Formats: sequence, structure tokens, C-alpha cells
Amino acid sequence: MDLASPGVLKAIMARHGLRPQHRLGQNFLIDGRVLDAILAAAALAPDDVVLEIGPGLGTLTQRLAAAAGRVLCIELDRGLVEVLRETVVASYPNVDVVHGDANRVDLHKLLSERLPPGRKAKVVANLPYYVTTPLVMRLLEEGLPLESIVVMVQREVAERMVAPPGGKDYGALSVAVQYYTEPAVVMRVSPASFMPQPEVESAVVRMRVRTEPPVAAPERAFFRVVKAAFGQRRKSLANALTSLGFPKDVVQAALLAAGIEPGRRGESLSLEEFAAVTRNLYSAEGA
Repeated sequence: MDLASPGVLKAIMARHGLRPQHRLGQNFLIDGRVLDAILAAAALAPDDVVLEIGPGLGTLTQRLAAAAGRVLCIELDRGLVEVLRETVVASYPNVDVVHGDANRVDLHKLLSERLPPGRKAKVVANLPYYVTTPLVMRLLEEGLPLESIVVMVQREVAERMVAPPGGKDYGALSVAVQYYTEPAVVMRVSPASFMPQPEVESAVVRMRVRTEPPVAAPERAFFRVVKAAFGQRRKSLANALTSLGFPKDVVQAALLAAGIEPGRRGESLSLEEFAAVTRNLYSAEGA
């Protein structure tokens, strides 16, 4: 069964009385070239455990199941869970489908029950765009046993993930993704690669999860500084960082000690500069 065929997908949905749900961001991938690129970026081995979020009708799932040792799918739409049992589970016994919201499912428990001791999972998914940022942040922040994350996202979000300091795309998401991972855009994807077609372009992003942070600073304090710096982008760092509760003169002294002009703005700082500011601000508190 070729699940990348629009005709096959339409027939399956008609048989189950289903239609794509716009509110759930259901745009099903129908481009074999893009599927190949996702699989190549994921670099799956026969004993890998894959976590797929939002498998939809199973087009990508089918490819993952053929390449990996085990595939764990989280699907919110109960109707699609039933479809997946027909399209994928019936043919691939190494696929588990969990009905639930990926933002609420206990991912630690899910992975710990299925991962061999000492192993890490790989996330591979065509993410629903309306939950992309909170879901990616959850995957990064919760300390899950993950080796890599390969996801389809809206092109603008992909550009923010990999953006360098100094541009309009660089923000708190850029810092977080680059702190926890080594990200790269694998390819841009046309709306024509989906059924139904979304109104935006997409991109495949590969994130190799770091084993150690790239900079030295207390993590919680580091992200407090980042959040404050980008919370009011038009403000200078000297003013924006006072929202953390430090007097302005303390903030200015911390910036100058890090070699940073207090009049600069958050979008101009590299990860190392954010780390230096964090160390100077919080050194006395042991945060």
C-alpha cells in the first residue's frame, strides 16, 4: 500500500469517514522525495527506537517501521489511531500507537518502558505546525533520552531555529535550539508536497542533541537572562535585564565585565555572550 499516493489516502479516509482537520494541522505528506530526505537525515539503524509525533495516516510511519527496530507513535486524533492500525500496525508489528496529546503524554515513562538500558531514541516527525514551538521546547527541556530530532516544521520556524545572532530571525527559540542541539536545515519543502496543501512553505530540520551544553553557565539562570533579553526586544540590555530584579547599575557592571556595551540588544548576543552575562549576574547567588 503506497501511503504517499493521494488516491490511496483519499480512499482510506473515505472508507473511515474522515476528513483532514485543519484545527489539528493535518497536512499529510505525499512526496516520496521528501520522505527519502527525512529518512536520510534520521540515519536510522535496524535497532533504533523512533518516536513519531502526529503520524497522521502513516505515510512516514511506514518508512520508519521498515528502517528502525521500533516506532512509537503519538496521535491525538482517535479516528486516525484506527486508521493507523489498518495502514501500519497490521503490517509492522514493531509499531506502537499511543492515543494522546504529545504535549501531555508522559514522555519519560513512555520511553523508559520501551528503550533498552543505556539507549537513546530518535524523534522523527511531520509536526502539526500549531504546536511546533512548545513541543520542540518540551523535547529539549525535559532531559529526555534523545539522540537526534528530525522534524518537518514551517519554514519561518526552521529559519528561526538556525538563525545566527544579529538578524530579525534570531530570538529565544534560536538560543534554546542551539544550546541543546546542533541544528541544520536539511531541505525546504513546497506546499505541493502535502494533501491538503498548507498555505506556507515548510522545511525539514535535523537537530543532533548535544551531550554537553556549548557554553558554561547555570542553565536555569542562563535562560532567565535569555527570556528577559528577548522579552522586550526594543529595549537595551541594560534596561531589559532589570526585569530580573537586579538594579540597573549591577546589570551595567555585569555587561561591561563581559565586554558587552549596555546599549546593545538581546538579538546581537551570541550564546557565549549570554553565558558570560549570566555568570556575572548570578555569580554571587550561586544560581
